[in-house]
Amino acid sequence: MSRPIGVAMLGCGTVGREVLRLLTDQSEELAARVGAAVRLVGVAVRRPRRHPEVPAELLTTDAAELINRDDVDVVIEVIGGIEPARPLLLAALRAGRGVVTANKALLAECGPELYAAADAAGADLYFEAAVAGAIPLLRPLRESLAGDRITRVTGIVNGTTNFILSAMDSSGAGYAETLEEASALGYAEADPTADVDGYDAASKAAILASLAFHTRVTSADVYREGIAEVSAADILAARQLGRTVKLLAICERVVDASGTESVSARVYPAMIPRSHPLATVAGAYNAVFVEADAAGALMFYGQGAGGAPTASAVLGDLVAVARNRVAGGYGPRESAHADLPIQPMGDTPTAYHVSLEVLDRPGVLAQVAQVFADHEVSIMAVRQTGRTPDHVPACGAGANLVIVTHCAPDAALRSTVDKLAGLDAVRDVVSVMRVEGEVT
Repeated sequence: MSRPIGVAMLGCGTVGREVLRLLTDQSEELAARVGAAVRLVGVAVRRPRRHPEVPAELLTTDAAELINRDDVDVVIEVIGGIEPARPLLLAALRAGRGVVTANKALLAECGPELYAAADAAGADLYFEAAVAGAIPLLRPLRESLAGDRITRVTGIVNGTTNFILSAMDSSGAGYAETLEEASALGYAEADPTADVDGYDAASKAAILASLAFHTRVTSADVYREGIAEVSAADILAARQLGRTVKLLAICERVVDASGTESVSARVYPAMIPRSHPLATVAGAYNAVFVEADAAGALMFYGQGAGGAPTASAVLGDLVAVARNRVAGGYGPRESAHADLPIQPMGDTPTAYHVSLEVLDRPGVLAQVAQVFADHEVSIMAVRQTGRTPDHVPACGAGANLVIVTHCAPDAALRSTVDKLAGLDAVRDVVSVMRVEGEVT
């Protein structure tokens, strides 16, 4: 065997503790897989007294000193966030250390800078754990499908929001009480903003789009909406249409009428058919649906968060980087050769489900339909329900009008909804939700 591979770990929270456990429990197997012993030589934390699980001789508060030690070959980063992870990982890469990270926010924000540092030093940068936890997803996109042309990636990549929406669908409860349940069960953080407002999913969408379409996509390029406005009525409306509501990360290669290609990356709650593979993904699980020219449709499913699942992905990357060190080479580099433009959300084709409270009188449907026609939005289906009882005066009679559109540019659909809100015959735009799946 070659000399031992020295590993430094930055951070030791939920994921870090599981990485430590796996390194200890599987040391002999890891050595056999790598072709050299894998030894943890240091763990950098802010408060050493809070980490009795780490041997005292391994603990340090000086992360910068640790990554520059001569016996460090690979740096595992499980701190999270942009700072201080960014300068530490840049320093590690520039020193030729292999880097394994689970930091989706850092990759989505500063990925190009990290890739450039890795390329310049001939160092490895692996990040399978950054998206969808234990699910082997990024390596298939980066390596297994490297010879194919990926056209679309659609995923449920945030377990907290999927738990909330799944619970709302099964129980009929509202958003607020379901979020409270998710918090009580430990699925939602004390501050759930990053999850429920879509920031977490947007970071992951940026990483997926970058890999799938060989184009640099940052979190700022991803259109984002969260689930806070999803109501029990929206969930019921979806059910009546044979659909369910999921927070989707959608990364798509879009080709316009002239043949020009661009990349659309977006995150929002959407109705999808219950027959779609993603519709059955319940609880805190993740799943990603990949469509490619030659491979066709592929589904990746599993636990997308948690200490042990994420640590599993980290260890997989560690083995890959360590093998490269033993062999004297390094793994795949960044592939951004396509350099496609990012399509603005307003130009992206989507479909809408629009629920309106309208006056129940002749001519209203024609007025509403004319607004859609004026904005060149085609209507796929219309349903009217909930007529006011006969004893209510005619001038006060109302009805619920539900309209599902065909695909149109999102800007045209937004303008349509704005115009509808101003009609005298429309009392209220109750809800607007995008529809994905079978609608074209």
